[in-house]
Amino acid sequence: MFNDNVEERYALAIERIKEIAEEPGLKTEGFADYFKCIAAFILKMDKLAIDLKADAYKDYSLEKCIELNTGLYEDVIGKAYETSYANPAYAASKLGLSEGRLLSFLYVEIRGMIVYAYEGRMAEMTALMELFVEVYCMCASTEEDCGKPDYKQMKESVYWYVSDYSDDLMEYRVRELLDPELDFATKIIMESDLTDVRYLYRFGEYVTDNEIKTAEYLSSLSEEEIQKMADTFTEGYRIGFELTGKDLSKKKTVNIRYCLGFERLVKAEIEQFEKMGLKPTIYRAAVNTINKRMHIKIGYYGASPNKQMDFDHRFDKLGALKSAYEKHSELADVHGGPAVMEVFGETPFEPEDTIECCHLDDKQQKLLVKYNNESGSIVNSYIKGEERSFTIIAYPSPQIGDKFPEIFNEIVKINTLDYEKYKAIQQNIIDVLDTAEYVEVHGKDNNKTDIRVSVMKINNPDKETVFENCLADVNIPLGEVFTSPVLKGTDGVLNVSSVYLNDIKFNNLSVYFKDGFVTDYSCDNFEDGVKGKALFKENVLYNHDTLPIGEFAIGTNTTAYVMANKYDIVYLLPILIVEKMGPHFAIGDTCYSRSEDVAVYNPDGKEIISRDNEVSLLRKTEPEKAYFNCHTDITIPYDEIGDITAVGYDGKKTVIIKDGRFVLDGTKELNEPFIS
Repeated sequence: MFNDNVEERYALAIERIKEIAEEPGLKTEGFADYFKCIAAFILKMDKLAIDLKADAYKDYSLEKCIELNTGLYEDVIGKAYETSYANPAYAASKLGLSEGRLLSFLYVEIRGMIVYAYEGRMAEMTALMELFVEVYCMCASTEEDCGKPDYKQMKESVYWYVSDYSDDLMEYRVRELLDPELDFATKIIMESDLTDVRYLYRFGEYVTDNEIKTAEYLSSLSEEEIQKMADTFTEGYRIGFELTGKDLSKKKTVNIRYCLGFERLVKAEIEQFEKMGLKPTIYRAAVNTINKRMHIKIGYYGASPNKQMDFDHRFDKLGALKSAYEKHSELADVHGGPAVMEVFGETPFEPEDTIECCHLDDKQQKLLVKYNNESGSIVNSYIKGEERSFTIIAYPSPQIGDKFPEIFNEIVKINTLDYEKYKAIQQNIIDVLDTAEYVEVHGKDNNKTDIRVSVMKINNPDKETVFENCLADVNIPLGEVFTSPVLKGTDGVLNVSSVYLNDIKFNNLSVYFKDGFVTDYSCDNFEDGVKGKALFKENVLYNHDTLPIGEFAIGTNTTAYVMANKYDIVYLLPILIVEKMGPHFAIGDTCYSRSEDVAVYNPDGKEIISRDNEVSLLRKTEPEKAYFNCHTDITIPYDEIGDITAVGYDGKKTVIIKDGRFVLDGTKELNEPFIS
């Protein structure tokens, strides 16, 4: 892709696209309109790139910045998406089902030119323009021969574009993760006047009132408050290395992921990480098919102009990876792992699943699963699990409502709860669970949860433990004890009235298990139960036929739970906080995935021995079957819990929670938020 004649190729493509925009020259009305519309968009991107290179926007007023930004996304915002060629349903209605899907995909790829223009990536822009011209020429020539464009030829052109450029796009993505010299976002954060919200428009992301209000609110905080928040985050990252005996001094980079508007906080975090010897790598959420992970955004990002568009194009996917990591193996060796800042507050997305958007057949699902498994192994072979760590924290965005400042302050408090207090309380729970053969969890009222969880047996109780005492380090806030369950004998049904998983709200979700594996599932998102099953399989099972339970935990953060109910935001919270607000079960890999051989200890000095289950142990004999590269927590809220009971090898039952309240001695202090 990156060669000396890019400028010449670019110029030739633009001239041809100008002709298409003026007069498509196609007889078929729908196709003529499509190519004219997309050509006009590309010409807008050409002007954008020229103006950005000339720094034409540096003195724009805020109103002018908003006008420019809105113009880039206007045909996919809100109801405009209904008549946009980015919408596969609309494209299919105008161009035919197969042709519409394909050309809708092409337009969404072309929309990535917004990002390429801002980052000055002319080669990527050129490749997309050449593909557009090639597909147009095929349509024009085959229309003359057979009366309509030839879908097969168009599909082959798109396929070969994806195939030919996958190595380049993947390599650049890997470099963005590992190389601090690619500092587009870092420069904006470190060099801008962050009190002037116009800086938000320098990224090229879609910006709404939400991002502006976030930036304004952070500007209103004192430097002491900002530094304290940053310290919670960066110290959590450092402690993650310390607790697992990993050498942070060997690492030179940290990947920071966040949502636009938090730049003042990110700047403080960058400065604190640099004191640890870590330089930031900050890449944006992927805009091309090669690097997207369905509709989930990984990196930094602004507002989504249309979540339905993200969902509709979730399976537009192919990729290549190993050669990219090999090329940057030295950078990978000194990469410490991600430091992630999530945001929450928007209304949970409930997608409409249309026939026109791409779906995977059984063969394609298996290929995607195979690709994800192999890519996970490749990444781990270069950024080794036993040497890296991470941290993750979450804050509300202004979309959460009028109480945003109060909720923000409450979340800061929750993120900094008393470490020593929770350490002691959670140890009381662990002491009981360590004696259990299995744990019973039952729902109450309309919750039909009835599940038995098998627990690993301890041989040396003076030195070994099964449950981890999870405090505020890599996983902020504190407030849970967790284990990797024994799969055999872990049976029953998990049910929750409503839960937000991977950016999608599931209603009345039920998941059935036998010997630790998912055997069936249902939800009430659609009248058609088959669609509900497909939604769960795509977004929680990640197209596997089944997954094991990788984690069982008891959340203890009743302070977070009461706060969430006080402000009526329970189902707006991210799983990072929700998992601390009741028992939860993770479907997929264990919490110790790919680092099972690294000894981990609780604060009391006991080694946590439950780092494996029957699946992860296969890494020693059949490594291709040991990992699934996913881990999704499903939490039952306290008010839906009937009881959680530890059952010993002698049959003795010890109740930990009854009717949503802690009843075990040494834990009743956790009930205080309910009555305060």
